[in-house]
Amino acid sequence: MPPTRRVRFEAHTAYTAPHGSRAAVVGVAEQWGGVPDAVARMAESPELLTGFLRLSAAFDGVTLDPLARETVVMTVATRNDCHVCVELHTAKLRRLGADAESVAALRAGTGLRDERLEALRDFTLRVLATAGGVGDHELTAFLAQGFTRRNALEVVLGIGAYTMSTLANRLVRAENVQHPAG
Repeated sequence: MPPTRRVRFEAHTAYTAPHGSRAAVVGVAEQWGGVPDAVARMAESPELLTGFLRLSAAFDGVTLDPLARETVVMTVATRNDCHVCVELHTAKLRRLGADAESVAALRAGTGLRDERLEALRDFTLRVLATAGGVGDHELTAFLAQGFTRRNALEVVLGIGAYTMSTLANRLVRAENVQHPAG
């Protein structure tokens, strides 16, 4: 049997992306000063790229604070073994001023010292493990840390957006590089 050739997804630019992805690629390039490899490769599917960007923007607008949102994202990224996501969101955590110990724990998928964020991390994992069938005990423990029922649903939104991203990034073999805007 001949050796299997590694399949590569093209890292698109605004000029090579399918028509439906071009505006999204241009928008990301303007916002980031370039196009992250994950976006460049997801651009192969306009529906996936624009869907992810819309969902991640919606997640950015929820009532969870930025550090809590990044806790959800990193929990999904480490669980789904998306190395590029872990690297991108490690940088975001650092920009948010997260302490080194918390960043290391999130990267390793281990418990956090901060009880509130650990409750959020644990709740995120339970939602994933049970496909949303979280028991009353776990939901009560989450709510006891000052989270709301709305926050519980916001976690589901974050899981949805970043499960899409992590699976796509692994499929397209995204790397932690940024391409020029053009």
